[in-house]
Amino acid sequence: MKNFVEELRWRGMIQDIMPGTEEKLMEGPQAAYVGIDPTADSLHIGHLVSVMILKHFQNCGHKPFALVGGATGMVGDPSMKSAERNLLDEQTLNHNVAALKAQLSRFLDFDFDAPNKAELVNNYDWMKDYTFINFIRDIGKHITVNYMMAKDSVKKRLSRESSEGMSFTEFSYQLMQGYDFYWLWKNRGCILQLGGSDQWGNITTGTELIRRIDGGEAFALTCPLIRKSDGTKFGKTEKGNVWLDPERTSPYEFYQFWLNVSDEDAERYIKIFTMLPREEIETLIAAHRENPGARELQRVLAREVTIMCHSEEAYNKAVEASKMLFGGNSEALRALDERTFRAVFNDVPSFTVSRADLPLGVMDLLAVNTTVFPSKGEARKMIQGGGVSINKDKVTSIDRSITADDIVNDHYILAQKGKKNYFIINIV
Repeated sequence: MKNFVEELRWRGMIQDIMPGTEEKLMEGPQAAYVGIDPTADSLHIGHLVSVMILKHFQNCGHKPFALVGGATGMVGDPSMKSAERNLLDEQTLNHNVAALKAQLSRFLDFDFDAPNKAELVNNYDWMKDYTFINFIRDIGKHITVNYMMAKDSVKKRLSRESSEGMSFTEFSYQLMQGYDFYWLWKNRGCILQLGGSDQWGNITTGTELIRRIDGGEAFALTCPLIRKSDGTKFGKTEKGNVWLDPERTSPYEFYQFWLNVSDEDAERYIKIFTMLPREEIETLIAAHRENPGARELQRVLAREVTIMCHSEEAYNKAVEASKMLFGGNSEALRALDERTFRAVFNDVPSFTVSRADLPLGVMDLLAVNTTVFPSKGEARKMIQGGGVSINKDKVTSIDRSITADDIVNDHYILAQKGKKNYFIINIV
């Protein structure tokens, strides 16, 4: 069998690992799981490390379980949180669970006919009929409060000066997650739980329950929490999370996120977020160090992750959209959907013109109804010098009329003066 632990090790994807884990996995195919709380109806790229670990696990011949926490999502994990999470209702959680499975299917094979096909499980299924009295009698008696208080996730939360304490609801989270591991160990043969390093305490509570209740053996492996080289949080932009849902984060914005990572981050991310083999990655990194200005490493990273998370078609459209600022033509501009159009020209100065004012002479549009040019004289001079374009078409006459046919996506006209100065004219 392919050595799963060694695969993660060279990729820099192991933070903590329980003794004996590697040896156990080399005995033959095993089952493991990663838990994801369905607090939204989309994964974001902060989830990708754990998902990639499950993908490698299946690639190495093992059976992955993706656990969506329909029950624990109603409680909220205190790990790395400074305040208690808002609790979700059952209808919202069910919607989120269905959406997450669809996204996970891009990474894990749930359908092929093999013993190690991926499975999606929901802890609500085994928690919904478990009464409180039975749970604290059957499970709670095996874990002491002292043991639970010693966990970093609890200690850090309680030690914060701004903390208002922790509710019993959140305090019970690690016991619920521990029971998930016990249930999957007993009923599905899961001997390993995988997750981020902030989950180590919750995961080991599960291994302890398995040992104390049935005398069984289980294992734990966590990956590092990813941060950018400047110390800031990975996966965040000025707009917030980078989501996998194209309605939340367009494929163009997604592609741009990876394309713009630093050289240092690109060397780490290409190992963590792609399935490229070691030899190819090492060759890419060596070439990049010789010529970092070409940013080929970032291009490969952006290509691989965008195709994996979206599609090759979405990647190709993102590349074409990226070229729009430095070239492109009217046909390519009109082919952009509205969301991508707005993302490409997000930081461009904009003006508003009434649809009722059209048609307008180009000089009036650029120097009277807007201030793309401070005067008609300057507009005339640049048009005559060939330096003005409307929707990527060069304006060849100062008498050109701008009509409703020039509107892109039923809302916009793109004006350009010189090579790099763009302006969006919103038509309302």
